[in-house]
Amino acid sequence: MLVFCVLQLFVIGRHFYVSFLVTVMGLVIPWSLVLVLADAYSVFVKSLDLQRRNLLMIIIGDLVLSFLSLAAACSTASVADLLLDVGKSFCPEKLCSRYQLSAAMAFLSWFLSFSSSLFNLWLLPAL
Repeated sequence: MLVFCVLQLFVIGRHFYVSFLVTVMGLVIPWSLVLVLADAYSVFVKSLDLQRRNLLMIIIGDLVLSFLSLAAACSTASVADLLLDVGKSFCPEKLCSRYQLSAAMAFLSWFLSFSSSLFNLWLLPAL
């Protein structure tokens, strides 16, 4: 009964779990691009100083976005797996496999973002 209620909720809200993943990744991608540009600028021009306050903001941003991407990846993976187990009437196999692939890439994004925040946290006492 509980599985049926959960499935009805996701059928009514038609792919809400994927829109959460898309929204979170829409935040993660620009954040990562800005960090890449700032790092490249600091390497080539050598004039951008890492201050303690700026590095702390980067660490907090990475942590928040990494946990949001973990939550989105977990929700997408679990619902796509649940829909695949129930049957093909709720989710065609090709569509659910795409959802599972996007969840796997979100897990990879989470791992890289979280490791970036841990490395920056390790760098923080040196400043």
